[in-house]
Amino acid sequence: MPLIRFALTLLVSLLPGLALAAAAPLQDASQLFHQGKNTQALEKVNGYLAGNAKDPQGRFLKGLILAEMNRAPEAIKTFTELTDDYPDLPEPYNNLAVLYAAQGQYEQAKNSLEKAIHTNPTYATAHENLGDIYAKMASQAYNKALQLDKSNTSAQMKLALVKDLFTPTGLEKAKPNKQPGKQHNPVKTAAVVLAKDRTPATEATPAVATKPASTEKIDSGTDQANTAVEKIIKDWAAAWSSRDVAAYLAFYAANFAPPQGMTRPAWEALRKQRLSAPEYIRVAVSDFKIQRNGNRASATFRERYESNILKVNTGKALTLELQDEVWKIVAEK
Repeated sequence: MPLIRFALTLLVSLLPGLALAAAAPLQDASQLFHQGKNTQALEKVNGYLAGNAKDPQGRFLKGLILAEMNRAPEAIKTFTELTDDYPDLPEPYNNLAVLYAAQGQYEQAKNSLEKAIHTNPTYATAHENLGDIYAKMASQAYNKALQLDKSNTSAQMKLALVKDLFTPTGLEKAKPNKQPGKQHNPVKTAAVVLAKDRTPATEATPAVATKPASTEKIDSGTDQANTAVEKIIKDWAAAWSSRDVAAYLAFYAANFAPPQGMTRPAWEALRKQRLSAPEYIRVAVSDFKIQRNGNRASATFRERYESNILKVNTGKALTLELQDEVWKIVAEK
């Protein structure tokens, strides 16, 4: 699944006294950054900041460049100073959380995200990242419980469910797309620009159980195809919620690649266990972002999982392929 991610857009339009457009040197630096020319970008932004030391956009971009160059201590210092001078901006807090999480400092990451949400309760990226942090912290707690008591079956089941919902490779930042003008999914606008408003987070709508969508024929037109992909995912979540193993597995293509090198039979057996063990399961999906590329579609969305054993709110990514006019899941993260 896509995990904790950087804010690449600084929303400063609500701060009084700030300009309504980024200066040309910053635009040049941003373009160099997205081209992967980080050294030149840093030189450009440092030159700009020499005469505009307090400019939040320039400092924000500098923090992003330093993070991309793996100069985490300097990036942390840059974003921390930005939060000191502009405590009402949530994005620097969010990016501090990303940097802390990359170092395994999850408590500091959680605190930074809570500050981001306090400054702007509708900041969806921070809410999403906080869910990922909670999932990682839960995983650590269950591991510790098992170290103390290896026979703790409850902790074993909860840890297995967290690992199933959470990528095994740990927290990692979403890197900006190197091609100017193109967006790297699931990160929002990859530029240091001003925004006119802050978009409220969308509430998840629980999936309603229906007949398996894997039997439905769809039109390949972009809008209709995106609608069909979203419907497939909602029906997949509904099958999961109803713990209908056969219907759930029917959404996966024959060429689906199970994670961690598992065989298909072993993966199906594990999924059957995960669907059958809880007394109930509720899965809600929302906030879809779908990109088409020929007969393939990449979808990222929020996944809210709840059972009598575990409750997790995190990000999810599925790759689907159009096979015989039916969308099938071929990969998931």
